[in-house]
Amino acid sequence: MQTPITPRLFKIDLYPFKSLDGVTVPSADVLPSGALKHDRTFALADKSEKFVNAKRYASIHQVRSRFSDDMTEITVWTNDSTDPNTFHLLHDQEKLEAWFSQYFAQPVTLQQNLEQGFPDDTISPGPTVISTATLQAIAGWFDLSLSETRSRFRTNLEITGVPAFWEDQLFSESGEPVPFTIGDVMFEGINPCQRCVVPTREPQTGAATAGFQKQFSQQRAETLPETVARSRFNHFYRLSVNTRLSPASTSRSLKVGDAITLIKTEMH
Repeated sequence: MQTPITPRLFKIDLYPFKSLDGVTVPSADVLPSGALKHDRTFALADKSEKFVNAKRYASIHQVRSRFSDDMTEITVWTNDSTDPNTFHLLHDQEKLEAWFSQYFAQPVTLQQNLEQGFPDDTISPGPTVISTATLQAIAGWFDLSLSETRSRFRTNLEITGVPAFWEDQLFSESGEPVPFTIGDVMFEGINPCQRCVVPTREPQTGAATAGFQKQFSQQRAETLPETVARSRFNHFYRLSVNTRLSPASTSRSLKVGDAITLIKTEMH
């Protein structure tokens, strides 16, 4: 008899600056808000105080970035540039704003939120969860590399040792949160994450993939496991699971290799 494989946390990706390149880390702290520390902490805003992000500005795809180990410095450059510029995120904010203002040809300001960051889902600001097998399946739909598929969907936590779309059991038919633990941290799965235009584009250039959303939605509907709460899909352009930190959680530290356990509750 084969020993069951324990689902484990395989990868942690943070996006310190909203819409810029991510950082893979071996461990991460969970803030009291439920967000991961250093995830979407910084963002740009235009004069109307709307985000300057990839949803609204496809040209941001052509900006490359890397961060210092302590996440206090950012180095930015464009695809067609060989002149990287490094800025301290606290001490060089005006210089960083000037660099981006020149790139976008309009005044932009740097925004910072240390408590929750700037998640798309402010009601469920916990890390987004997906399985490696799910990403591999989607890569196959579009003949993409696993790396590019990750970059398109920009999820935080990747789980291995489970089949494709395993994470779809982390939300319920009734809408009640589904509790689960990663290591000693307890989260609540809330809903399948609604996707925007960003995954339809090549991550490094912003070039659109023709028919991506339509093909994705068709494949998603066809491969949705029978046990999944289908009523939670008003459309099938949804992937990964939005989460919250459980009020019952006393631990707030994640590391690669942590086991994932579903908390048994009454039928939901």
